Amino acid sequence: MRSDVAGRVLVAGVGNLFLSDDGFGPEVVRRLAEAGGLPPGVRVVDYGIRGMHLAYDLLDGYDALILVDAYPGDGPPGEMTVLEIGADDLGTGEFDAHGMNPVAVLANLGQLGGTLPVTYLVGCTPAGVEEGIGLSSTVHAAVPGAADVVRALVGRLLPAAPGPHAGHPQSV
Repeated sequence: MRSDVAGRVLVAGVGNLFLSDDGFGPEVVRRLAEAGGLPPGVRVVDYGIRGMHLAYDLLDGYDALILVDAYPGDGPPGEMTVLEIGADDLGTGEFDAHGMNPVAVLANLGQLGGTLPVTYLVGCTPAGVEEGIGLSSTVHAAVPGAADVVRALVGRLLPAAPGPHAGHPQSV
């Protein structure tokens, strides 16, 4: 875990809320934004499926990125996964300006003139991603824990940050 981030962290919820558990990322960042209390310099955004928006926001020079998303792991639904992601982990991916493939967004950031910041994924194994609004009960139960994981990552990335009530995240 790195702790040498200068001070600007982007927390990005990604996923399609119309595909049941794929809406995990947006739900976690909604909860974080409502709770507030993250240090100044931390921006919390629900990107949904707007990959181009995420790519352009990353060009603003963030020191770290925390992606929150459904993650098709091998574990049971609701299982949390935290991964540090580097440029070598991304490979290539075809960028779709009208969709959200986080790997493709991050892999193509250099073509837009940016560089990949310190990046983490906070993921949750979905129970299903079929059409439907609302998370399954298992994935919904994982949302508070994921919000706690994001707070802990922010605390490690910004160790000199003031206490939990020092500021409110910017939410879009």
